[in-house]
Amino acid sequence: MANLILILGDQLSTTLSALEEADKDNDLIVMAEVHDEASYTNHHKKKLVLVFSAMRHFAQELEQHGWRVQYQRYTLDTPALSLEQYITTVVQQHQPERLVTTECGEWRLHTQISQWHKSLGIPVEIRPDTRFICSHKEFAEWADGKKQLRMEFFYREMRKKTGLLMTPDGQPEGGHWNYDADNRKKWTGKPPAPRPFRAEPDDITREVIKQVDEQFSEHFGTTDDFHFAVTADQALQALEYFIDFALPCFGDYQDAISDHEEWLFHAILSPYINIGLLAPMDVCEAAVRAWHSGQAPLNAVEGFVRQILGWREFVRGIYWRLMPDYARENRLGNTRSLPWFYWTGDTKMRCMHKAIDATYRNAYAHHIQRLMVTGNFALLAGIKPEEICDWYLAVYADAYDWVELPNVLGMVMHADGGYLGSKPYAASGKYIQRMSDHCQNCHYRVQDATSEDACPFNSLYWHFIDRHRDDFANNHRMGMMYRNWDKQKPERREALIKRAEWILEHIEEL
Repeated sequence: MANLILILGDQLSTTLSALEEADKDNDLIVMAEVHDEASYTNHHKKKLVLVFSAMRHFAQELEQHGWRVQYQRYTLDTPALSLEQYITTVVQQHQPERLVTTECGEWRLHTQISQWHKSLGIPVEIRPDTRFICSHKEFAEWADGKKQLRMEFFYREMRKKTGLLMTPDGQPEGGHWNYDADNRKKWTGKPPAPRPFRAEPDDITREVIKQVDEQFSEHFGTTDDFHFAVTADQALQALEYFIDFALPCFGDYQDAISDHEEWLFHAILSPYINIGLLAPMDVCEAAVRAWHSGQAPLNAVEGFVRQILGWREFVRGIYWRLMPDYARENRLGNTRSLPWFYWTGDTKMRCMHKAIDATYRNAYAHHIQRLMVTGNFALLAGIKPEEICDWYLAVYADAYDWVELPNVLGMVMHADGGYLGSKPYAASGKYIQRMSDHCQNCHYRVQDATSEDACPFNSLYWHFIDRHRDDFANNHRMGMMYRNWDKQKPERREALIKRAEWILEHIEEL
């Protein structure tokens, strides 16, 4: 046998670099469900179902196309608990000339695979992941010499590189690079939101659901009503469904939060892009075609493309540029443990309850819920970055270390000192009131900041501003907040601090 080709659970793409120039007659593809990868964090049950089912369907597809595949299914008595243990067994069985794989998306596993040549006794070739639009080298050259990185400028470079939403003379379509200012409408129930795309579980998926319920019963979340796509064909149908039914309104309401609609006009395609069932450029090009055909407005298409071409590529570049030290950043000196209600949703704060409850059931919450509700609370309360990062990694179906860590540690928690974002995404309850209808159904009063039933976000916001004056007072984007704080009467400031400190002392009771 010539080559052993390792395909990981988030590399389910037939265009994978590890498969380039591979020989169907002489090479062997190996895939494995192993305990260590399934259990190193409290992965959501639906996330496990998605990954295991998609892996099994992909292996089946490869075999149907003439590939030889050796596949290990997870069982409680599988002797190989780690990926390395399983690969060692396969190498001993087949004596390949070398192992070929595509670089993985997690520093932890990358460092392990980089040393395998020593334990396996054969060459290990790790190829670049060409599914991404920006290579490590390209990002490093762009970032070199910059004290702070700004996604907006990187995004413009990616627009120029790909030609997406660019005119023939090299200008952005519509005359502007960014239409974010047009994407902040509050949703009041009209237009009606489409139902989310559904892929009904087949026999393979139903078998995985049963297995996850039995063997991962202690993990977060539920497998009930599993309807994610698990094949490339199904993921393509999900993309087409989004283009037809949700993209036209996505731009206007992409920042909106609803007490009654969990999915709104969001694509819910990130699980498929991040696992390899959809290619990011294919997704972006499909959205751009919808604009050219008049099916969707420019603010919707640009906002959608920016999430993939801008943020997704940007945070990946930061991850590989700064790891492993980046994971230990805690520039704001946070020391508080993650409140238990992040795992249960048992809190009287309506916005937090709704976001966590939806996360528990769906393994999904949209980006504003993640950033401005659960993330904002963690920022204001001073939660340890490593604990909130681990929570995000565990509970969302689209969460992999390369994309989760920079988004949470850098964007949500501002723990990197502003390298990723120029200001912390801190906000009082007024932001949540402006973008949602949660507050009218909440136990707490968003209009109040100091009373016993005052919205916790309000006093926590000013407590955050006060205790981090040395960090942010000279930030040009924060000056107005400090001027507002200083203008308040001393007794008002004292009452706000007192209320916030009570909240922090009784955080598990909120």
